[in-house]
Amino acid sequence: MRAAVIRDGRVEVEERPDPVPGPDEVLIRVRAAGVNGADIGQRAGRYPPPPGVTDVPGLECAGETEDGERVMALLPGGGQAELAVACRAHVLRVPEHLGWEEAGGFVEVFATAHDALFTQAQLQERDRLLVNGAAGGVGVAAVQLGVAAGARVTANTRHHHDELRALGADTELEGEYDVILELVGGANLAENLGRLAHGGRISIIGVGAGARADLDYGHLMYKRARISGSTLRSRTVAEKEDVLRRLEAFMRPHAFRVPVEETFALDRAQDAYERFAAGGKLGKIVVCPSWPGVSFV
Repeated sequence: MRAAVIRDGRVEVEERPDPVPGPDEVLIRVRAAGVNGADIGQRAGRYPPPPGVTDVPGLECAGETEDGERVMALLPGGGQAELAVACRAHVLRVPEHLGWEEAGGFVEVFATAHDALFTQAQLQERDRLLVNGAAGGVGVAAVQLGVAAGARVTANTRHHHDELRALGADTELEGEYDVILELVGGANLAENLGRLAHGGRISIIGVGAGARADLDYGHLMYKRARISGSTLRSRTVAEKEDVLRRLEAFMRPHAFRVPVEETFALDRAQDAYERFAAGGKLGKIVVCPSWPGVSFV
């Protein structure tokens, strides 16, 4: 099979042996695979795959199983290739309303956002939710999840205001917030404390603008605030399964969408990463492998 690989800070495509699924795994012929911030970090050498995980990037994909079932999967790596292996417990069926490109960019961002909002920050109906960095993949997912839960959602971003309002979010910062989802990092922490309601929660899952910030402990104590942070990739198989089962149950009555900014053939994976890094996108950048001659035997 052909697969994306990282060589000296660049993404190239090379031949790799076809992956062989184990007894609790499923082989997927990949139609689409999302590009995520973790992939950009891996290319930069800041976020290597966990021990024992393939060096092929890609934390989510969508495609067909050997039985012809349309599935999308959460992966520790390996999605940006013609074939991928996923833990059977980390596979979801593709909803009828999603095409391949949307499905390929769905699981990682919705699982991350759902876990951060509901498990970590305990978002409740009628809570005021602020999503910092709302135009990216996780941000757009968080906006939709918050609206579906009955929260009052504000999307904080420099662009795509009309599109985010169409998803049900306000785009004007006003008042205090019960939950703040932080996807940007850096100096936002001090501003977040100023905007947080008493007893509020800040969930940090993105640090693209920097991983360090000054913290006023007195302000934190006065607000009776709670700050949590999490990542998804390094969790155990059972922990990831729990995240996905919670997401799957929440999804059933809804038809969530994945705005796709641009798609790239596998041969143009480097261009896909550059487009992601350039910013200004709405939703996802997706790599779509072409696989002439690749078939299940």
